[in-house]
Amino acid sequence: MKLLLDENLPKRLKLDFPEHEIYTVSDKGWNGKKNGELMKLLILEEFDALFTFDKNLQYQQNFKKYAIPVLVLNATDNTYLTLSKLVPKMKETLNTQLISGPTILNK
Repeated sequence: MKLLLDENLPKRLKLDFPEHEIYTVSDKGWNGKKNGELMKLLILEEFDALFTFDKNLQYQQNFKKYAIPVLVLNATDNTYLTLSKLVPKMKETLNTQLISGPTILNK
C-alpha cells in the first residue's frame, strides 16, 4: 500500500510501517502545499491513503472531489511517543476496506 504522512506527523512514524511503501510530505518535496493541492498530488501519484493530525481537514475538503482515504490521528499531541501508541489501530484500519474521506483514529 502506498501511504503518505502529512507534514504535521513525526517522520520516524514511517519506520513503523515497513510492510508498506510510505513517504512523508518532506520525502516528496511537498512541504507547504495547501490541502487541496496536496489531495490532487495524492491522487495523481496514486497514493492509497493519507495519515494526518489535521482534525479540520474533514471540514475543509470536498471528499467527493478528492476520493482518497484520510486517516486522522486523534491524540493529545503529535509527538512520536504519543502517536506510536496508535500504530496498532492504524495497521488494523489499513487491513480493512478503506473508504474515501476522513476516518478518525482515537488512542
